Amino acid sequence: MKKLTTILTVLLLAAPAITRAEATVDELQQKIAAITDQLQQLTEKVEAQQSPAESPPSATNSEVMAAINELREQVAAINEELNELSDTVDEEVEDLWESADASESHVALDRVTFTGDFRATADTLHYRDVTWNPGIKVNFTDFFNKVGASLMPGVEHPLGEMNVFVPDAESPLGFSFDPGASQGTALDNLFVDMFNNDPAQFNQLMGMMANYMMTGQEPGVGNYAMAQEPRISDINNDILYTTRLRLNLRAPIAKNMNFSGRLLMYKNWGDTTTSKVFDSWNAFTMDGTNGGSTTGDWLRVERAYFDWKDIGGTDFYLSIGRRPSTYGTPTNYRENEMRGGTPSGHLVNFNFDGITIGYHMEDLTGIEGMAVRFCYGQGYESEWGNGELFNQLETTSDTHLGGFNIDLLNNGKTFVSLTLFRAQDIVDGFKGTFAFPTQFVQLFAPTLYADVQKFPTFNFNTRYTPSTTIGSMNLAGIGFSREEDNGFVWFASVSLTQLQPNGQAGMFGGLGTDAVFEAKLSTSGEEVYMVPVGAEDDDSRTGYGVYAGIQVPVKSGKFGLEYNYGSKYWTPFTQAQDDPLGSKLATRGHVGEAYYIYEINSNAFITLGGLFYDFEYTGSGSPVGKPVKIEDVQSSLSYSLLPVVDTAWDLYAKISMRF
Repeated sequence: MKKLTTILTVLLLAAPAITRAEATVDELQQKIAAITDQLQQLTEKVEAQQSPAESPPSATNSEVMAAINELREQVAAINEELNELSDTVDEEVEDLWESADASESHVALDRVTFTGDFRATADTLHYRDVTWNPGIKVNFTDFFNKVGASLMPGVEHPLGEMNVFVPDAESPLGFSFDPGASQGTALDNLFVDMFNNDPAQFNQLMGMMANYMMTGQEPGVGNYAMAQEPRISDINNDILYTTRLRLNLRAPIAKNMNFSGRLLMYKNWGDTTTSKVFDSWNAFTMDGTNGGSTTGDWLRVERAYFDWKDIGGTDFYLSIGRRPSTYGTPTNYRENEMRGGTPSGHLVNFNFDGITIGYHMEDLTGIEGMAVRFCYGQGYESEWGNGELFNQLETTSDTHLGGFNIDLLNNGKTFVSLTLFRAQDIVDGFKGTFAFPTQFVQLFAPTLYADVQKFPTFNFNTRYTPSTTIGSMNLAGIGFSREEDNGFVWFASVSLTQLQPNGQAGMFGGLGTDAVFEAKLSTSGEEVYMVPVGAEDDDSRTGYGVYAGIQVPVKSGKFGLEYNYGSKYWTPFTQAQDDPLGSKLATRGHVGEAYYIYEINSNAFITLGGLFYDFEYTGSGSPVGKPVKIEDVQSSLSYSLLPVVDTAWDLYAKISMRF
């Protein structure tokens, strides 16, 4: 290999000298051709003038012979010049052989190597019993106390003046509701609007307030519906086309050091807006998930890191940068590719900026392929770029992730891995972008909605910044896979996630728990609105997930079956998985998948398959908010600010090519 490298180096460096020599040779060869033509003409002339009796040469013939001799001398001189030119080129090449050292090899040959893959996909997506039934948890004790204060003269009115409750001697409460007495205050408008637009909600609220005032029994925290009834429907997206392009970069730095990177474009056809309307957490584009989210025709940096191996002649190695943490085992089998990421794909499929320090333990333990890695990264920067100079960010902290990825056995056929890590100081949603849904404007900003409703399909793009730190998480999992000699593959993985909320919450909730809202008066005094003040509780909760599958060699390809299940509080970091219906491995419920991979050749294949989702709980793929049963949202026993899906299925066809 080294000899071949040297040969290539010399050829590259000698190219200019050879090019110059070729130009000179062409000129000399043209001269020789011209002289040859002259010689031919003179020879024919001499032959024509000679008599049959071979008379002695005339003076004219003597002149011709002299010209011929002169031309022959010119040809000899040109040949000599050609020989000298050849010797010069040989000497230059010889000098290049002698000077082709390591530095020149680096300049000539050490270029970035590009490889990549291309995938085009057609999906048909079908959702069943999609329910939008928005609601929040409200501290009704606090609300009724503030409303009651507005009825009393001489005390502070936290929600402003109220005039629609007038004295009534016949009422057991001593007052009654009279919408005609409204003077347009914030509380007046709140109750009049509810009375006119949602009488059932108005009567329920009045009953709760009357019971509290008459019995003194505090209503506490309860559900507050934000719609008169749930809206349930089926949705069919008959065809969705997407294109994914991944470009791999690799460059040697030194004998034991190299750089690797991967650029990625993932888009659905006819869309380069880079953001989606926020109707699910799958529509939220953020740093950790943008590799699996259709974000237009941009090339994003999915990976960029260096590896420094055999440090100091030991088995230690170091890697820093945007590390490979997507498509780890055993998810690589359905992708028909090699192991793509370090951690378990059942627990982590998430872009990761950080550091890995590893040690190959095979020589120490005698266990083939055994390696231990400590990984550290940062998932959220709480200050830089978030308006830190206004000094109002005291409620958030940086999110740090750290833990171990251990290859217990990796002998080329059997692979056993253990993943253990912790996410410290998680915030309520990370920072990202989405198109703000008009439906949320109607729920939370009625004053703005008066204008926005005129443009129902105009969604303004917003940069979401988390409002508070909501707790920490622990994650652990063990995975096993086996590749038999006949091509049969089978695998299984079991993982746990533990949520440790701290009692804080943002708009969409705390860590695995709901937010509690309280009423507040706007600074203008014109509107009463609800703000999250904390989480419903701070109890730790544990979820689990199982994942198993087989892959069978068949004619011209492979056939695979996979199944996974996630419990109520199952919360992995797999949101960058690019399943259109959302990461199947983050599902709180059941998912089954079947696929067939037809191998066109060694670098191209077609995949035909289908996925079926049966969701049991809300919030799949997000640690924010309390999971509740889908059927409870449908029956209004519980509520969800985001639409929830009962079941869904996806039939897909993909063509993939490596280059």
